[in-house]
Amino acid sequence: MKSLEELKAIREKMQGQVGFRSEDESQTRVVVGMATCGIASGARPVLTALSDEVQKKGLSNVVVTQTGCIGLCQYEPIVEVIEPGKDKVTYVRMDPDKALEVVDQHLVRGQAVTKYTLNEIDL
Repeated sequence: MKSLEELKAIREKMQGQVGFRSEDESQTRVVVGMATCGIASGARPVLTALSDEVQKKGLSNVVVTQTGCIGLCQYEPIVEVIEPGKDKVTYVRMDPDKALEVVDQHLVRGQAVTKYTLNEIDL
């Protein structure tokens, strides 16, 4: 078991990474579904990859957050990108490698990775 000080340090680090702070409406929000269905499907490594990569690239206008059930359990892990003044983009069946691609292509270059979006899969 970790000491109380170690646990507090981990908590502070994760709160900074995941964005439990108040959200600015001019920021892009990246929301990861972290209900039981998402976690069981691998959402935790996706959330970690997104948080780490956003921080690594210094994307100060991007906040990575988590939410409960998004309502499409069969498509988990789900990541939503919500940019001010634009339509929400919903990425489905994500994994850490796809998440890195989304950061590079969508968040850095401004091009949605349509092959991973809800609109592109067979419903």
